[in-house]
Amino acid sequence: MKIAVVGTGYVGLVTGTCFAEVGIDVTCIDIDQKKIDNLNKGILPIYEPGLEEMVTRNVEAGRLHFSTSLANSIQGCDVAFIAVGTPPGEDGSADLKYVLGVAREIGENINDYIVVVTKSTVPVGTAVRVNEAVKEALTKRNSAIEFDVASNPEFLKEGAAVDDFLKPDRILVGIESKRAEDIMRKLYKPFLLNGHPIIFMDIPSAEMTKYAANAMLATKISFMNDIANLCEIMGADVNLVRKGIGSDPRIGNKFIYPGIGYGGSCFPKDVKALIKTAAENGHKMRILEAVEEVNDDQKNVLFTKIMKQFNGQLKGKTFAMWGLSFKPKTDDMREAPSLVIIENLLKAGANVKAFDPVAMHEAKKMIGEQITYCKDLNSTLIDAEALIVATEWPEFRSPNFEVMAKLMKSKIIFDGRNIYDIEEMKELGFTYHCIGIKTAN
Repeated sequence: MKIAVVGTGYVGLVTGTCFAEVGIDVTCIDIDQKKIDNLNKGILPIYEPGLEEMVTRNVEAGRLHFSTSLANSIQGCDVAFIAVGTPPGEDGSADLKYVLGVAREIGENINDYIVVVTKSTVPVGTAVRVNEAVKEALTKRNSAIEFDVASNPEFLKEGAAVDDFLKPDRILVGIESKRAEDIMRKLYKPFLLNGHPIIFMDIPSAEMTKYAANAMLATKISFMNDIANLCEIMGADVNLVRKGIGSDPRIGNKFIYPGIGYGGSCFPKDVKALIKTAAENGHKMRILEAVEEVNDDQKNVLFTKIMKQFNGQLKGKTFAMWGLSFKPKTDDMREAPSLVIIENLLKAGANVKAFDPVAMHEAKKMIGEQITYCKDLNSTLIDAEALIVATEWPEFRSPNFEVMAKLMKSKIIFDGRNIYDIEEMKELGFTYHCIGIKTAN
């Protein structure tokens, strides 16, 4: 089979590369010439474990290609994936101009039947608009070429996207014809050999499923953070509460770890978009509005603890920050809680020295030179009044606390991810603040 993937961002690049890995002829297309030039040199625009090696391997094998020309790349393709961005508008709605622009360009250039698949996360009803855009372009050409539209939402976790694609929990496809179903089943056949399920449904249901999944996970996170804050007030230990409820199979132990809020490219955007879609159709998403409010507040929880510890006097004080990305194993800084904490610290007149294993380049794009970027963990601690743990990278879990104590001005830790043991911190003489456990001194 031969496919085209339009968009070489997170979803498009992972999708195209993983299809090439199982022997499919793939061309990834992007209008950004520099990005395509870099990809042809093996330079990736994102960090994702295992992806760089896979891109290089499949380019060398002649299965994976990169181009700026959709017109040339679409010829002879069985499937064209639309995987371009859907940035949120000021009102929270998903901006579909890029998706519809690609759909029109596909209609302008196809010469034979093709399945046009929306891979980007898009609101319910987008497939109808994609269909109209392709038809409109074909009509202008006086062409009656047949095509189908399908929805194939992605369920990739940043930091584990390659494994998620190659070993999916489920493959979800919204279709409206048997012909499209047969082609999509054939395309995904290499991933079904180990029993991974493929679920076919109508297109609106597929579009809704993606939003509902992300909204549910965001809800679990905000619920647990709300419980964590109550635990602190009442003197309960949220880690024990988490274990207690996580052992119930009806609840499960995933996404119930308290912290400083969710971020990234999916949850914030998708929750906003679902709220907006509901409002446009006369329905109020009361739970999701609360989920969003709790998450916004949670990003300020650690700063509130810092202000209390230092009696509101932060001017001139230096804080070390470990972790900048919104989660480990990614360089994604979008909606990262660290950005809120840094902004609050800078407004209060404090200085910030930060380290992240992979996200500092992306952080510089968003923060600039307002903070100091350090080469390693210990460099951030020199003369620091306190350490702030904003991302739970594995290498942060077992630091040398004795060395830390010698480097820091004060032995104070604000742990936004609950990765250290309270009793051990007390024994080592650290003043330790975390989420959902009363640790005031």
